[in-house]
Amino acid sequence: MTSRHHPATAREAAFAVLARAEAADAFVSVLLFHTLERSHLGPADRALATAIVFGVLRHRARLDHALAPLLRRPFSELPAAIRTILRMGAAQLLVLERVPAAVAVSASVELARRYGHAGTARLVNAVLRRLAAEGPPALPDRAADPLGFLALQYSHPRWLLARWAARWGATEAEALAAANNRPAPSTLRANTLRASRDAVVAALRARGVDADAGRLPESVRVAGSLTDRLPVIDDGLAVVQDEAAMLVARAVAPPVGGVVIDACAAPGGKATHLAALMGDRGRVLACDVHPRKLEALAHRAAALGVRCLEAHHLDARELGARVPGVADAVLVDAPCSGLGTIRRRPEIRWRAAEADLARHAAAQAALLAGAAGAVRPGGVLVYSVCSLEPEEGPRVVEAFLTAHPGFVRDPLPEECPRDLGGRSIAGDHPGEAWLLPHRHDTDGFYLARVRRA
Repeated sequence: MTSRHHPATAREAAFAVLARAEAADAFVSVLLFHTLERSHLGPADRALATAIVFGVLRHRARLDHALAPLLRRPFSELPAAIRTILRMGAAQLLVLERVPAAVAVSASVELARRYGHAGTARLVNAVLRRLAAEGPPALPDRAADPLGFLALQYSHPRWLLARWAARWGATEAEALAAANNRPAPSTLRANTLRASRDAVVAALRARGVDADAGRLPESVRVAGSLTDRLPVIDDGLAVVQDEAAMLVARAVAPPVGGVVIDACAAPGGKATHLAALMGDRGRVLACDVHPRKLEALAHRAAALGVRCLEAHHLDARELGARVPGVADAVLVDAPCSGLGTIRRRPEIRWRAAEADLARHAAAQAALLAGAAGAVRPGGVLVYSVCSLEPEEGPRVVEAFLTAHPGFVRDPLPEECPRDLGGRSIAGDHPGEAWLLPHRHDTDGFYLARVRRA
């Protein structure tokens, strides 16, 4: 058997990533990057492995719907490895383009021999041959069961689609689900402490990379996926970051020479952006509860040439008691369900549950209340989550303002644009913004800015 640490083929690499993701709550994009780094695969095989991984995760419900009628027992009762191999084969037959059916079947059978036994190899062969010959079954009737149709057509949990349809209507819900199944843009943030956006674009083009200026003064868009190392990243000239995340730091508008706290700072993308916006003058207190993540954050800041950042092992809920009234601005980029990043992390849709939202909201409220005490009179507090669910966004802020009458909503600063790609980001209140994948071509984010009176 080929070592799982050094996959010899694109399909072995894809299987290694998907099998690990099935067994652990891991970031698939990170697993894929490191798996491909360990391999000796060429560009074409790396692209195929990436396409298979994301094809399976983005279309899992539709693939399972196609496979289930071809099995004598429930799909969920199969060994995890064989479920993964069948999904990979079905993705190559139904989703990926230019993969011959015979190749998809034979390659899947070979994987089943490696990670199963003769019986499971025969099962994989029979099921995928039938799927190739007969095609997938029909989806539910759209008129009779619109949510059931959308749940399979776009492979999203029915409960999540129901929430979106109730808030925005069926058309908007479908547009969001469709956008989530398209590749997210590859975006870099120029580290303006070392290079301008134009200099980063020029450096990328000199290496043969198709790159253009993004829609923010520091953003750069790169054609294709970022599965290979780029010298501008290794040299500290740029970092991988979505434009919605960049807008969060711009909403803070950190004062040059001031004191700014990133209350939930790891892995450091927004904290180092705050430092860059401050011209590396002042203090950025990057706080987190995970020591190992803080250590990595400190190394990252050093690699970017950031000197004003201080990494602190500190729970955001204790900020008000530990450093009362010291900060000109505090950012609470709170841990959340991540449901705004389905396009970039398609595995999230299968891990999240509606019941989780109340638990996330309670933790977010505690973080926001604890961090608020660190804001000086007249200072700013910005709250953000990469979620589109109201329990984690506006309801947290509304409850906070009710409980803390000393804070009032504050309009977005000039540093933060009011629209992106020609579409408004405005929410229902001053200082509130929504970033939506199908409207703004970014990750899904909610943010709100308030000021201590």
